[in-house]
Amino acid sequence: MAVRTCVVSMVAADSEGPKDSGVRMFRREPSIPLRGSAAALCNNLSVLQLPVRNLTHFGVVHGPSAQLLSAAPEGVPLAQRQLHAKEGAGVSPPLITQVHWCVLPFRVLLVLTSHRGIQVYESDGSVMVYWHALDSGDASPVQAVFARGVASSGHFICVGTWSGRVLVFDIPAKGPNIVLSEELAAHPTSITDIASEPAQGQDCMADMVTADDSGLLCVWQSGPEFKLSTRIPGFGVPCTSVQLWQGTVAAGYGNGQVRLYEASTGILHVQINAHARAISALDLAPEVGKLLSAAEDTFVHIWKLSRSPESGHIEVEHCHGECVSDTQVCGARFCDPSGSSFAVTGYDLAEILRFSSV
Repeated sequence: MAVRTCVVSMVAADSEGPKDSGVRMFRREPSIPLRGSAAALCNNLSVLQLPVRNLTHFGVVHGPSAQLLSAAPEGVPLAQRQLHAKEGAGVSPPLITQVHWCVLPFRVLLVLTSHRGIQVYESDGSVMVYWHALDSGDASPVQAVFARGVASSGHFICVGTWSGRVLVFDIPAKGPNIVLSEELAAHPTSITDIASEPAQGQDCMADMVTADDSGLLCVWQSGPEFKLSTRIPGFGVPCTSVQLWQGTVAAGYGNGQVRLYEASTGILHVQINAHARAISALDLAPEVGKLLSAAEDTFVHIWKLSRSPESGHIEVEHCHGECVSDTQVCGARFCDPSGSSFAVTGYDLAEILRFSSV
């Protein structure tokens, strides 16, 4: 099958840039101050929207701590909380690798991963309900031990590890009785990211995808026992961030490419030469099929995904490009499921930048 390739030139934020008719552009909103900058880690921003309270929660990692902030639409921070990595065994303070909110059918939990283990909190970070220490196992003295990559699927939370294994935790409707129910062993190298979407019946059995440092993607069907559905081989470049939307895997790589695969078959449909440097974050607005890509080249791009009625293939339109000058972007997320706003973090940037549609 021929691969359709879309090449996008880099565009400064104040230049004309590629524009598409009928697609709204974005404007800068008041930023949210941080106590320190975001660490130079991929996917270093988590966002949880609370429409009932008209609040948005933001989570950012820096060193041995994570900052949690709550902000109203006008951008005024209403609350801040700082969480620290549980020490575990060792002489040096562990570094946090990721913070991520998991929205389960019956509760919302906050997961912190670090070089020591996995911490699970109530959604506001007030109470830690579970702690899982990492077992270094057969790791050599020079090999880093860590957890990274978090996603929820049904009543499970899946967390990736340095060894390539994915830990599956069974989450009760309430309380701390979380159980490690399964370990998925399909990756030869460290997990980089995990993504999921609600199962959509028999037409979309695959509902989770895992990525690793070799670029290998594994597509899974969740359930009482997770089943490996598809293996999508890498090509010598790490996959740094991954998303799943309506049976399509969107994967961002260390060479700046974004690739769109059919989850059920692993067929490559679209290759986008989106960035000049490594992808640091991908996100999806599921209601409208918008894909956000951010990279170390200071750019954030937004793409519109759709399926051709004739062929059923995925098609891509470029909607918007934003330049965060002189900044190594390390996190970016939509702030709502319709993709009408997004937030960005950067290394050595002591604020969360926010943008909303015009």
